[in-house]
Amino acid sequence: MKRWITMAFGVVLILVGAVWVLQGAGVLLGSFMTGQKLWFLIGLVAVLAGVVLVAATARRKRTG
Repeated sequence: MKRWITMAFGVVLILVGAVWVLQGAGVLLGSFMTGQKLWFLIGLVAVLAGVVLVAATARRKRTG
């Protein structure tokens, strides 16, 4: 059960981070984050953390 939750959290981090990257880059409009380099960088960190979390969870062997 914990693997599933960890994997889902990683995927959510990737998706939210991708939105932040797009907003920070000025691709998605209509937010205070639009065109802000800070949100681009925060999104990049979130995407990378999500990828690491998903990869680590996928590589971990099942117990039980």
